Amino acid sequence: MTEYFNIKKVQYEGPNSKNDFAFKFYNPDQILLGKKMKEHLPFAMAWWHNLCNGGKDIFGDETADKSFGAETKTMEHAKAKADAGFEMMEKLGIEYFCFHDLDLVAEADDIKETNRRLDEISDYILEKMKTTGIKCLWGTANMFNNSRYMNGAGSTTSADVFCFAAAQVKKALDLTVKLGGKGYVFWGGREGYETLLNTDMKFELDNIANLMSMAVEYGRKIGFKGDFYIEPKPKEPMKHQYDYDAATAIGFLKQYGLDKDFKLNVEANHATLAGHTFQHDLRVSAMNGMLGSIDANQGDNLLGWDTDQFPSNVYDTTLCMYEVLKAGGITGGLNFDAKTRRPSYTREDMLHAFILGMDSFALGLLNAAKIVEDGRIDDFVKERYSSFESGIGAEIVGKKTKLEDLAAYAEKLGEPALPESGRQEKLEAILNTVMFG
Repeated sequence: MTEYFNIKKVQYEGPNSKNDFAFKFYNPDQILLGKKMKEHLPFAMAWWHNLCNGGKDIFGDETADKSFGAETKTMEHAKAKADAGFEMMEKLGIEYFCFHDLDLVAEADDIKETNRRLDEISDYILEKMKTTGIKCLWGTANMFNNSRYMNGAGSTTSADVFCFAAAQVKKALDLTVKLGGKGYVFWGGREGYETLLNTDMKFELDNIANLMSMAVEYGRKIGFKGDFYIEPKPKEPMKHQYDYDAATAIGFLKQYGLDKDFKLNVEANHATLAGHTFQHDLRVSAMNGMLGSIDANQGDNLLGWDTDQFPSNVYDTTLCMYEVLKAGGITGGLNFDAKTRRPSYTREDMLHAFILGMDSFALGLLNAAKIVEDGRIDDFVKERYSSFESGIGAEIVGKKTKLEDLAAYAEKLGEPALPESGRQEKLEAILNTVMFG
């Protein structure tokens, strides 16, 4: 069989190593807070960026050759991508992958032929999973590239397109169950609008929820026991997308009674596009019991669009893993929905990118564990709200007061003292000390 990556299995060599093909911080068997590092960090490869994206953008053609020695858009190419992907995952020690249906094969002119191709390639992938032990984290359907989805899938203005979308979801769920996927994702890349002048927003939201409800019903019927996910994103490709951020997506799920089956797949770059930090959307998801899975990447604030870069900002990975540890972990995984930069076009660059991302999250985990064990930040937050632990504060929290009671208390009190200082600068100094001390 062809070898696509001419290296040995990537090993942990420690921070002093100068080997470009070694982990400096990701030590999979290291025990942290009672679990192996690889259990805290269930990494996954994104099929689309890693095996399909050649670096094409709106101004220029592809720079990277992702043919893997086969004629593109053929079944030979589909199998070559699978061979390359599994070789890479084995050499990096990555135990999961994620896919869209049309990452796996080229779409045919007829959906029956597309489904036949998907059956063939999924049989091939299933055999590779059996021999390598690599697993499927989640699957999804690509309902944004084809021009039929110009107005979205669930939000489309065409009943025929809605039916086609339903057929794609059905098949993608079949594939996810066949491959043992732990989750199924709805990323509503086109579920949104450009102008309200031509949009019935309530009708579109009702239809999106209807499609998701039918997916849940079908998925449970065929034995899918995992979580369904919504992946929030505010814009791009549509000007306004309905799954704007974590809070919006959670409100939508609760409004339509989908919250029992759905959690969120939170992406770092999408959170920042919504004007939040990555940590914010993770916290919102966790406090609502809906932190399911994570797309691990980062954006570029100077560009302002979805750049899907491999994560290198250790502050971000630290605060991400701090939220994950405080939430008790995630039911999904950490999927590298990330692509190499357009000038980084070689297969070696693909490996360097994953080593960077895995090491960045390992550093984040190491730091987050130290923050938890240090305890000063958690203790400060607890103390900051201590006035609600006794006296009138405890009565408020216990819902034993009425507005009139609090008004009378305030009259007797007079002018209240200022709240205790928030000590932001002190806490940021503690964070630096824990991370770098």
